[in-house]
Amino acid sequence: MKKTLGAPLFLGLAGLQLLAVLAIVFSSYITSEGVLMFHARNLLRNVGLNTMEHSRGFLKPAHDAAELAVRLAQNRIVASDDADRLEQLLFQQLQLTTQASGMYFGAADGSFVFVMRDPGTDLFRTKFITYDDSGNRETRLIWRTEDFSPVREVEDPTDTYDPRNRAWFKGASETGGMTWADPYIFFSSRQPGITLAAPVFNTAGNVGGVIGVDIEIDEISDFLMRLKIGRSGRALIINRNGDVIAGQDPDLLKTTAADGSLRFVKIDEFGDPIARQAFAPLFVEGTGDVTEEVTTTFTHDGGRFVALAMPILSEALPWTIGVYAPEDDFIAEIKQNRLINIWIAVAVAAVTGGIGLALANSIHRPVRAFAVRSALINQGEVDPDEPAPRTYRELEAVNDALMTQIAARRRAEREYGLTFEMSSRGMAQIEPGTGRFIRVNNRLCDITGYDAGQLTSKTLSELVLPSDRCVLPQDEAMAESDFSTNQELRLRRADGTVIWVRLNAIMIRDGSGAALHAVMTLEDVTLAHEKESEIIELNREMSLLARDNTMGQLAAGLAHELNQPLAVIAQNAGTALYMLQKQPGVAPELVEAMFEVEGQALRAGEIINALRGLIHNDGSASAPFALGPLLDQVQRLVQHEAGEAGVRLIAQDAAGIEVRGHRVQIAQVLVNLLTNAIEAFAQADPATLPLPNDRQVRITLSREAGQLTLGVVDNGPGVGQGVQLFTQFETTKPDGLGLGLSICRSIVQANGGKLWHEPAPEGGAAFYLTLPLAEGDGTDGDDAETAKESPA
Repeated sequence: MKKTLGAPLFLGLAGLQLLAVLAIVFSSYITSEGVLMFHARNLLRNVGLNTMEHSRGFLKPAHDAAELAVRLAQNRIVASDDADRLEQLLFQQLQLTTQASGMYFGAADGSFVFVMRDPGTDLFRTKFITYDDSGNRETRLIWRTEDFSPVREVEDPTDTYDPRNRAWFKGASETGGMTWADPYIFFSSRQPGITLAAPVFNTAGNVGGVIGVDIEIDEISDFLMRLKIGRSGRALIINRNGDVIAGQDPDLLKTTAADGSLRFVKIDEFGDPIARQAFAPLFVEGTGDVTEEVTTTFTHDGGRFVALAMPILSEALPWTIGVYAPEDDFIAEIKQNRLINIWIAVAVAAVTGGIGLALANSIHRPVRAFAVRSALINQGEVDPDEPAPRTYRELEAVNDALMTQIAARRRAEREYGLTFEMSSRGMAQIEPGTGRFIRVNNRLCDITGYDAGQLTSKTLSELVLPSDRCVLPQDEAMAESDFSTNQELRLRRADGTVIWVRLNAIMIRDGSGAALHAVMTLEDVTLAHEKESEIIELNREMSLLARDNTMGQLAAGLAHELNQPLAVIAQNAGTALYMLQKQPGVAPELVEAMFEVEGQALRAGEIINALRGLIHNDGSASAPFALGPLLDQVQRLVQHEAGEAGVRLIAQDAAGIEVRGHRVQIAQVLVNLLTNAIEAFAQADPATLPLPNDRQVRITLSREAGQLTLGVVDNGPGVGQGVQLFTQFETTKPDGLGLGLSICRSIVQANGGKLWHEPAPEGGAAFYLTLPLAEGDGTDGDDAETAKESPA
């Protein structure tokens, strides 16, 4: 789509106005927002400091009461072993300390005095645990009024409470000083609380007992509930272990433990999802000592929040105070004001842009008339010599130069067009970057068999055979390459035939070096290639004939020279075997080895005689033989090479199958095929092969219409491209003669079958040969399914 001058003028004027106004609006907004957020953080900090001071003030009376009780007991003003006097002391301190719900003293001998406010009544309850000289335990419960008058007294023989086993007793005894326990839910009142414990030392300097004070801390949650933090801010107190011990919603603080008791809710399971997101990361794995102030800003459910975590109150009270509030509580009004300012800016920009558009249209009118006339001249609808419309002086000079260039370009295009269309060679223009044909002449259509419309939807690479594409640059890399070439390659015509062509191409670039298009010429040279191939093939056949005669003589001489020593080896092996069998105590392995030597020597002689008979065309004898034992022997012969190459040999069970042919010749064919497959594994790049345990050469069997089809199938590298199988003296081995597969095919054909190659299903090579089945071979005609792996 072409752009007009009016649109950029309008967008430029309106856009600049809009950007200017928005810059002022956002600058003011960002400055105001920063100031308000600074005050918001100060507000959260003040809330945290107030909560911190309130918590300290709330706990201080209980701390002083416990400290006074310890001093009185320490200085023997009230003897800790006098239970009645000790009860009076604790009673008086409990009345003076309204924050405390109970005070008690646990002695080192297990005795216990506990004075507490009785839940749900105005009475006080005392619990005595004492031991007599015989170690007998007595537990008494006494209810008293505020003036210390007894109301009721009972004994509880079922009570098993021992203060020495409690955490507050152990903590104060071990530290030797005043100790605050972790907050927990009191069993009697079911309210959150904390215990302050202090040791009492005897005259020997040992801990004689511990005085404890239970303090209900729900009043701290009441204090937080009365705080106003913005419009919807929240505050809570979190213990070092992650327990939420105070908050503005007390119902969220408690939950039921696995044993049925009440416990504090952890911050990572707290019912307020915003508080969880704000503060749970500070208490990973149940521990969190916030040693400095932490301020965070985060998003939850589409809203922005600011949160502040204060450092812990003290090492004795490792509580962290967390406060959070939505940002909109502080900057909602400024956001609304910003939105209004933006709409004002849009309105101002639209009005000024409209005025600018009218001005731009007035300026652009003569320019537009000049552009329209230039386009019509370029399309040939207007004569360049006609008078030009009135316009600016600057454009008149441009118009003169443009008309001159148009006239010169038309002349060049006419001359080039005639050359292009009338050329005796195929010609085309190719688009850089895609390789697509832009323009083609009739001769190129004749050569390729496609019409011009079909060719302009194709690329040069699509016509070239895949094996020849490597000589061309990739379509997407054509613009960056020189694409200057003069070479012969093969094309596939529209009717599927393959032709040879000579390709000449060069990339045309503009003055800045940018690629415009590639110019290609194409000439059909198929007939010249066919004549050259006929001459080469004739010369090759003559060379093969001379080589065949030489090899025949060589084979006959080798057969004659090798038969005699092989006969001697077989005779001597037979004699040695006979003598070994007569000797007592001879190792069976030695007998078996000599038997194998004799058999292999005889078999080697048979192979040589068969090869000599084949060369002399003596019509070797064909007879039925069992295939199973032959396959076992063949696998044994090549097992060593297979083991070195990491290849497994697997053959289908051939028990009961008999075929007709020359047994030694068929064995030679199978050995050759198996050896070729194993050597293909050994000579290939290991990176292109399966893992050693997965490398296989399989011997497959199938029967149909009186014939047995025997396959040698591997999952190796396969047959390379361009290799002509079964052609004499064609080989891929550096030391091969190229006779193996050719001789194999001749042997199979001489035995009434055929030999061919197919690509293996698993990507390797598969060679199949057929042999006639012996009459009455004892099988039922079904394929053998059992696979048998050769011994390692």
